[in-house]
Amino acid sequence: MKTLIIAEAGVNHNGDLALARKLIEVAAAAGADRVKFQTFSADRLVTTQGRKADYQIQSTDAGESQHAMLRRLELTRDMHDELIAHCRLQGIQFFSTGFDVDSIDLLVRLGLDSFKIPSGEITNLPHLRHVGGYGKPVILSTGMASLGEIEAALLALEQAGTRRTQITVLHCTTEYPAPMAEVNLRAMLTIRDAFGVAVGYSDHTRGIEVAIAAVALGASVIEKHFTLDRNLPGPDHKASLEPDELRAMVTAIRNVEQALGVGTKFASPSELKNRPISRKSIVAARAIEQGEIFSIDNLTVKRPGTGISPMRWDELVGRKSARRYARDEPIEP
Repeated sequence: MKTLIIAEAGVNHNGDLALARKLIEVAAAAGADRVKFQTFSADRLVTTQGRKADYQIQSTDAGESQHAMLRRLELTRDMHDELIAHCRLQGIQFFSTGFDVDSIDLLVRLGLDSFKIPSGEITNLPHLRHVGGYGKPVILSTGMASLGEIEAALLALEQAGTRRTQITVLHCTTEYPAPMAEVNLRAMLTIRDAFGVAVGYSDHTRGIEVAIAAVALGASVIEKHFTLDRNLPGPDHKASLEPDELRAMVTAIRNVEQALGVGTKFASPSELKNRPISRKSIVAARAIEQGEIFSIDNLTVKRPGTGISPMRWDELVGRKSARRYARDEPIEP
């Protein structure tokens, strides 16, 4: 099964269309399936009194409000059009998280055929109902959520018209960067088993190993923030991958997908040629005369495995030799 890899540009474009286009190019070159932005209006998303998260304060102007910060990071309709066109040119799918009802409707008008619900909206019932009413595939992030909150969100989406089979639930730790000790990756499996849904992982840790581990555990979707340079100003750059790291993550995930295989145990084609070299046969431990009784004293097991299998040892011990054998000569059937 191929993992859907979403390269999360988010707001790392810093409101600069040229930077956003470059992010698209980096995501495409890395081999990601989608590049994801964020569609919102600061006026609809946060009050003018809303405070920043600690990680945002550390990486942006501490005296600036969350509203003012987000206002600088909005994408206009025209910018969306340009980014979608650039994605087509680069051969990668455009994707975006809509943070409010109007933004969701805009994305639908722009032709998006699936939605991403961010962790912060998992308890936003009107938002869930609006998204669910479209009946399109949904990726639901669950940072900060309990199992009960996930269950309620799934129910809201289903009651609005989205089938559970259309929903992929992403485990997530909403901190930037997320501490390794708080990742709790096995919770992804708990979500899968509790609700019978496809699962994935939205990764905010430093590095790429947790995303790769998630794929090995069964994630069908991986979402990861990336940037051109972690030293750029802005709220999410510090917790993002740089281009070489994004490329390494995609390559590693594709390798893991191949390595996971089909689950049936069998000798692979490349193994078959090594089997006679690595396995052993029953051979003469010393010279054996014709008519001599085979025993643990005159038989041994050595490579190559081109003769009688050592699993037939008990068939030989106690029988008479039909001919003379030199030392190390394979015993014939």
